[in-house]
Amino acid sequence: MGKPPHNLVGPAVRRLRSEKKLTQERFAARCNVMGWDLSRGTLAKIEAGVRRVSDLEAMLLATALKVHIRQLYPERLPAWALSTKLNE
Repeated sequence: MGKPPHNLVGPAVRRLRSEKKLTQERFAARCNVMGWDLSRGTLAKIEAGVRRVSDLEAMLLATALKVHIRQLYPERLPAWALSTKLNE
C-alpha cells in the first residue's frame, strides 16, 4: 500500500462536487466568492488526499457544496487510519 491520504474528506468532496455537476474550476470559484482563495490545483490536491484540510476548510467545503459537514467524512474510520501515525 502507498502512503495514506492526508485527509478523509477529499473523496467525498470529489463525489459531491461531481454529483452537483460542478467542475473543479467552478467549485473553486464558488469558494473564492465565499472568501477562500482556493485554486483549481489546490482543490485537485484536496480531492486526491495530497493536501491536508483544516477544520475550518472542511466547514467551508461543506458550505460551498451546500451539504452538512458530516457528509464529507466516512461513516467508519478507514483501516489504514488505525495503523497510521498522525504526526507523519
